[in-house]
Amino acid sequence: MPVVSDGAEEAVRYEVADGVATITIDRPARRNALSWAVVGELRACLARVRDDESVRVVVLTGAGDRAFCAGADLEGMVGGETLDLHRSRGELAALFQDLWSLGRPTIARVRGWCLAGGMGLALSCDLVVAAEDAVFGTPEVDVGLWPYMITVPLCRSMPPKRALELMMTGRRVDAAEADRIGFVHSVVPVDRLDEAVAELAATLAAKSPAVLGLGRDSFYRVWDLAAADALHLLHPALGVAAELDDAAEGVAAFLERRPPNWTGR
Repeated sequence: MPVVSDGAEEAVRYEVADGVATITIDRPARRNALSWAVVGELRACLARVRDDESVRVVVLTGAGDRAFCAGADLEGMVGGETLDLHRSRGELAALFQDLWSLGRPTIARVRGWCLAGGMGLALSCDLVVAAEDAVFGTPEVDVGLWPYMITVPLCRSMPPKRALELMMTGRRVDAAEADRIGFVHSVVPVDRLDEAVAELAATLAAKSPAVLGLGRDSFYRVWDLAAADALHLLHPALGVAAELDDAAEGVAAFLERRPPNWTGR
């Protein structure tokens, strides 16, 4: 079922098929720019994912062939009371946190412009599949702003000094350079983008949701920790995971040379 905001232009579509939830920012006329309403709709869609055990993987994308998301809608995200604006900006940070704590693998499907907050949104996903026509960048500095809110996803996705260079210069990065820097996980021809995303989503959906969910959670939980603190959390996590029914099934399937039958427990 589509989820549509109250605004005339804003829209976010939510669809589920074969265990894959596809969330689409549907504002092609505005290059899928983020408004406060769209940020709220995206968070609502992720809440639906949390409540739907049939969803194994999430794909986040933008409608049309011009943009994944060109960043903030500057016309719709300026003005108003200072405190209200401050709280609204916190919703973008909350959206990034929602993605990291979702418990399901997330894939950004990127075509065309992927700029500013849109780039932060894509890089907050676990994996980024980009078409050859994708263009990334943080152009905020060119309009007298700074990409404060996306600093964390950028620095988590590439060497920090590389992220700083992009933020200071505002220059655009094509898909080939994005691949060299390392913040996209694959670059494919435009006509193979949907196929490549579907193949990756199917691969992830075929894994044990319990194993993948616990493992992914542990990855994000220890990301910013010192090694000793991370190991302190990972040790008991391994003990819990080893007791899962799916762990026993995986070992048995391996020994019996057959495909595993995951139950998600």
